[in-house]
Amino acid sequence: MKKLLYIAALALLLTPAAGAQEAQKINKKNLVIKEWNTDAKTNKKYLDHTTTYNPEGKKIEEVEYSYEGQKWRKRFEYGADGKVARELTYDEKNRLASIKKFEYNEFGRKKTQYTYTAKGKLKTIKTFEYVTQDAGN
Repeated sequence: MKKLLYIAALALLLTPAAGAQEAQKINKKNLVIKEWNTDAKTNKKYLDHTTTYNPEGKKIEEVEYSYEGQKWRKRFEYGADGKVARELTYDEKNRLASIKKFEYNEFGRKKTQYTYTAKGKLKTIKTFEYVTQDAGN
C-alpha cells in the first residue's frame, strides 16, 4: 500500500513539470524574438539580440547588438532538404564577412562545414564526428 501511495504521489509531482514543458514550446512561424539589456547605472534599455523566423518556422536571421549598435548579423539559407545550406555572416557595418556551407550525412546530421571569405576563398573545412559511448563508461 505504501508503495502505491508513493507512486501516486510521484505521478502527481511530475504531472505539472510535463505541462510546463508543453507550455514552453513556441510557435516560431513568422516570429521575431528580441532580447533587451538594461544598463544598471543609467537604467537605459537597449537591444541585445534578435532572432527572426520565416513562415515555416525556420530561423532566417540573427543579429547581435552592443550598446553602440550592431556587432554582427547572420542570415540562414535552406536547401531543398529543409536543412541549413548556407550561413552568411555580416560585420558591424553590415558587410559580408564570411560564408559557411554545410553537407549532411545520411542521418541528417552535419557532416562537413566549409568556411569561405567574403570573396569566396576557402578558409577552413570542419568535419563532424558522432561517437556514442556506453552509459557505463
